[in-house]
Amino acid sequence: MRLPTRTHLRSETGQTAVEFALVAPMLVVLLLAIIQVGIAFNSHVTVTDAARAGARQAIVARFSGASVADIEQAVRNAAGNLNQNKLKVLVDDPTWTVAGSNVTVTVTYPYQISLFGWVVSSGDVTSKMVERLE
Repeated sequence: MRLPTRTHLRSETGQTAVEFALVAPMLVVLLLAIIQVGIAFNSHVTVTDAARAGARQAIVARFSGASVADIEQAVRNAAGNLNQNKLKVLVDDPTWTVAGSNVTVTVTYPYQISLFGWVVSSGDVTSKMVERLE
């Protein structure tokens, strides 16, 4: 049996593969975390836009004859890519016949950031828009 020579002991063949095997799991977790945060941010932007659309529908309700159900439907239409069963819409019912009163539209949607089944963060994305009736 022949013992390895000193050149084989100092060989760097395969070093890159070992380093990649050590770093790759961390890179995958980081990539998945970025994707999950992006999904949560998309939910935030969509909820904010939906609340704005509902408030816009509400401020002209006096002239268009819109009801609270019409405003809620406008919010749901604006948040079409979200799960409608989890979307909560609350319209503060002002006096619809008085110009200058405030209407408040609050939209809430749950989010959860999880990595491989471990929940990192969860809660509700909430947007509240207050507009004056025209």
